[in-house]
Amino acid sequence: MIVVIAPETDIKDEINTLHLLFEAGLACYHLRKPEKDYKEHVAYLKEIDATYHNRIVVHLFHELVNEFNLKGIHFQEQKRRDTIENEPLEYFKNLNMVDKTISSSFHEPEDIATCEFEFDYHLLSPVFSSISKKGYKGRGFDVNHIDKTIVGMGGVSSENIEAFKSLGYKGVGVLGGIWNNSKPVEAFKNIKQHFE
Repeated sequence: MIVVIAPETDIKDEINTLHLLFEAGLACYHLRKPEKDYKEHVAYLKEIDATYHNRIVVHLFHELVNEFNLKGIHFQEQKRRDTIENEPLEYFKNLNMVDKTISSSFHEPEDIATCEFEFDYHLLSPVFSSISKKGYKGRGFDVNHIDKTIVGMGGVSSENIEAFKSLGYKGVGVLGGIWNNSKPVEAFKNIKQHFE
C-alpha cells in the first residue's frame, strides 16, 4: 500500500500532477491542507476528476464524505485523542461511512499496539529522517510485533523500501519523496515498482 500525502501548500501544476499519479496507479491520496478552509477543500476536490474521488482520504472536514464519493477519513493524532478515544459512536453518527476507510496518525508504535479503536490502517512516523520536514529525525521503529496494518512514513524513497518491509510495514506514506522531486510521477512509479 502506497499513500501519497498532499503538499501542505499548493504547488505549481499540482492537480495535473495528481491526475498523472492516479493514472500511474496511485490508489490512496491523503488530502491534508491545513491552510485551506471548508470551501477551499470543496473547490480543490472539484478540480479533481470525479472518477478519482474514491481514492482520496480527507484529514480535515470529515463531513466531505457526505458530499463526495471519497475513500475515507483520517484522524491526526490530537483529533483522534479528542474524539475517537472518547465518543467514537457520537462522532460518526452524522457521517456517511459505508464502505469508507478510517485511519489515523501515530508517533509511537506502542500507541498503535494499545489503541482499542480498529482503524483500517495506521500512519507511523518518522521511521527514517523526513525529506519534507527538515530536522525531523528518523527513529527506525520496528513494528514486526504489532499485528495491525501500519504504513511507515519519513524519508521514503525507492532505495529504502526493503528496509521498511523488513521493519514490518505493510505500506509507505510519501510526501517529500514525491512533491520535492523534480519528476514526481517518475519518483512515484519507482517507489511503486520497488514496493511491489
